[in-house]
Amino acid sequence: MILKRVNTYLISKNITATTLVAVMFVLFSACSGKNKNLADAISENDTLPSMTSLGVTTLISDSGITRYKIVTEEWTIFDKKNPPYWAFEKGVYLEKFDTLFNIDASIKADTAYYYEKKKLWELKGNVQIHSQRGDKFSTQQLYWDENKKRIYSDKFIQIEQEDKAITGYGFESNQELTEYEIKNTTGIFTIEDTAPATPPQPTDSLSNDSIKKDR
Repeated sequence: MILKRVNTYLISKNITATTLVAVMFVLFSACSGKNKNLADAISENDTLPSMTSLGVTTLISDSGITRYKIVTEEWTIFDKKNPPYWAFEKGVYLEKFDTLFNIDASIKADTAYYYEKKKLWELKGNVQIHSQRGDKFSTQQLYWDENKKRIYSDKFIQIEQEDKAITGYGFESNQELTEYEIKNTTGIFTIEDTAPATPPQPTDSLSNDSIKKDR
């Protein structure tokens, strides 16, 4: 009985000591990891938008000059991401203005992202552009670099002019859409013809051709 009681006491003492060590370890870890936990929390917050606006119609200015009008169902700003950007994931309609407040172009897309520091627009899904000259541009992806004042794409594009439609892969233009080039043309159709429903592949006779437009 005595031996049993001693063993019970020693076991109890060992359990108490082990529990105490475990508690001290947890407390020490919590204290030493306090800054790390805070950093993790901040990192998670970086993925959250700083602003979400619904049903937006607004004018955007740069250096006191109105540059464009934005109409969108949802506008989300992620200013803590690297790089920070605006997201228009429920569609966007843009009107771009010149210095005299004339509309240079109107743009529609299913999705758009604007990287504010780079001044770069990425437009995706059923991108439709109407230029001041009356030309219509249709593609699935388009970039607009405000710093370089260029609009470009490496995807299939169709351009409808007054008397014909041109299709091809690869496109670059000034941002006024008055001077542009299609890298690889795949077809030229009169306005009475029906443009292809699906993007054709460049043919051997056309794949190295390019069409330039300069008005």
